[in-house]
Amino acid sequence: MKDRLPRFLRRQVLHFECLIEDAVHALASSLPAGALVLDAGSGEGQYRLHFDRQRYLGVDLGVGDVKWNYSRLDAVADLARLPFPAQAFDAALHIVTLEHVPEPLKVLQEISRVLRPGAPLLIVVPQEWEVHQAPHDYYRYTRYGISYLLESAGFQDLNIQPAGGFFRLLSRRLYYAVRYAPAVLFPLAALAMVVPLFEPLDRDRNTTLGYICSARKR
Repeated sequence: MKDRLPRFLRRQVLHFECLIEDAVHALASSLPAGALVLDAGSGEGQYRLHFDRQRYLGVDLGVGDVKWNYSRLDAVADLARLPFPAQAFDAALHIVTLEHVPEPLKVLQEISRVLRPGAPLLIVVPQEWEVHQAPHDYYRYTRYGISYLLESAGFQDLNIQPAGGFFRLLSRRLYYAVRYAPAVLFPLAALAMVVPLFEPLDRDRNTTLGYICSARKR
């Protein structure tokens, strides 16, 4: 359904994805030309286009989704055992992938190992999300859980932001509900456009689709 959503409505309903794109673009814009960037868990490499000034390297095990095209991977590897020397990369991103690895701390430690000191990491994790890429779907994260993992893996200067609150989440659920019976439930799609207007009521935003986190290697 998201492919049929008009572009001007994407930010209203697919808020999480738009925030991710913004964060990736901001990371790329902050890096100098020629910087070596690791996309750990790159999938089909959808974020490669943001790093046309840098040297982008996409790594994935290639088992997440049988429908995906993994032919553009630069390396096929287990993220818990990256085939790169220590301090090889100037930056890294790890986008909605940490839920798919059985040992998330080991993966973050490996990413930390291959980053130079002070290098930035952009990581996005889900909290309220449906099962996807089964059977390789293991975890969901609170802001406290991802903070603990990042600090344990050697990262500092953490900035952890929820991707909206309860009403953004409700909007997403209403929009996706239409898939079950489009002819009957289509009015829910219109309601999904309105619900985000109530976002200011949720000040804590502890009920969220996920978190967008930035950090730096110590």
